[in-house]
Amino acid sequence: MSAADFLLAPEVQKLLRIAYAAPGQRFSTSELAQRAKLDADDVSRTLEHLVKSGILKWNKPKSDLPATVEVDRSFVFHDELRSIALKSFAAAEPIRAMLRSRFKESVLRAFVLGEDEDARVEVLIVHGQSMPDEAEMTIACEKLSKTLGRHLEVHVMSNAKFSRLTSRDALTAKLAADSAHEIVALGDTKAKLPVERAGLIQSAARKLATLYGPTA
Repeated sequence: MSAADFLLAPEVQKLLRIAYAAPGQRFSTSELAQRAKLDADDVSRTLEHLVKSGILKWNKPKSDLPATVEVDRSFVFHDELRSIALKSFAAAEPIRAMLRSRFKESVLRAFVLGEDEDARVEVLIVHGQSMPDEAEMTIACEKLSKTLGRHLEVHVMSNAKFSRLTSRDALTAKLAADSAHEIVALGDTKAKLPVERAGLIQSAARKLATLYGPTA
């Protein structure tokens, strides 16, 4: 279930995911039906609703080509609706599901940092004791990118490096932005926190004390 289900019908979400992934592209009804895997009649009815609401707009057909629709960027709630899509069905939820299923042993935290005008989505992944397999992560992200119709720009870093981020780091500003959204929090996966070096030294000292007893 999508977090946006109480606002948008599933058919609307499928069509907007496609439209917002290519905000400058024009789509025919048949093309949207094919991409969204929906019945053409259902798509036609949903498009009429979205156009009347001002979210999408019709483009006049040229010669014998069918009419097309595209995102209407002048819609009064365009930015807010695009943000909702980013933080739910269009990016955050599919990315979260992928990370929590395929990389649950390594991904400690994850954030969707935002998207640019070309709908490129930036993601930050923080790993725990074990690091995600680079090749497997690349393949999984490429596959998801094709499904979403969006390019994913992914950063992967250790928890130690994440903890050392300062106000001068570019990622810190992005994490603080309104568009940033945490999609995997501590405890959501089976990933373990790295063992600190000081903790290792203390553990070794306790073992020595157990073996040899207190020193004079």
